[in-house]
Amino acid sequence: MKEKDLIKLGMTKQTDKSDESNPFHYYTLDITQGLSFISNSNDESEGDKWFVEFFDTEIPVRYYDYDKVKLLFNLIEDGILKQNKDV
Repeated sequence: MKEKDLIKLGMTKQTDKSDESNPFHYYTLDITQGLSFISNSNDESEGDKWFVEFFDTEIPVRYYDYDKVKLLFNLIEDGILKQNKDV
């Protein structure tokens, strides 16, 4: 997956300047409270090898393929929308 794919997925760029000599960035997406996704950072990606993973899990669950991540996000959004209609 490429960085432009993360943007197409609606993820938001986060910049970390805690080390001013070596700032880096990564992407996040909060689907709902308690369910967030995060990418690897630009200083960790090898070329255009970006991934998306569930944020803050004990065991990483990572996806490297844009189509799979898009499907995952769509399925989650669909489940949220259906639940809100049923309430």
